[in-house]
Amino acid sequence: MTSRRSFLASALAAPAVLALAGPAAAVQSPPILAAQRVSFSRDYAEGSIVILPRAYFLYHVTAPGEAMRYGIAVARPGLGFTGTAVIGRKVEWPSWRPTPDMIERDPDIYGKFKGNTDRMPGGPGNPLGARALYLYQDGRDTAIRIHGTTQPNSIGRNASSGCFRMLNENVISLYEQVPTGTPVTVL
Repeated sequence: MTSRRSFLASALAAPAVLALAGPAAAVQSPPILAAQRVSFSRDYAEGSIVILPRAYFLYHVTAPGEAMRYGIAVARPGLGFTGTAVIGRKVEWPSWRPTPDMIERDPDIYGKFKGNTDRMPGGPGNPLGARALYLYQDGRDTAIRIHGTTQPNSIGRNASSGCFRMLNENVISLYEQVPTGTPVTVL
């Protein structure tokens, strides 16, 4: 049974969470992309992450044969990452700078970053959202991230320049559950 105190605390906290998330928080993804516990292959170790870009899902294996499934946005055609990596770094409210390839490919969007070292500070307006998990291979940053987004309507679409976007509340949950060194398989 919910106590009056916990009910009031929840009711008072909800507007603060929505204010932090901004007006985009009201956008709803299709129900199939909502976070949910599902049955999953026993071929992957507990704690690992498996991403199926063509299905727009990220799975966090929580027990043998079980995972939390999250809807994600994936790379636009020709920009996707496949293979294995580990989470080499985790950052709350990460700063961001487009890669040189992004600047060259989309000068109308990222041209202001050409010829300088400017970075966008972390915060609610940053494209990486509330959290970022940096994927590494052989000790080197791949420039691929699992991160939040300021564009929740991109979930379930090919929208990024290579990264995997999650709703901010989902990436916060994942961030809290996985340590650096977590294996990631992208199929």
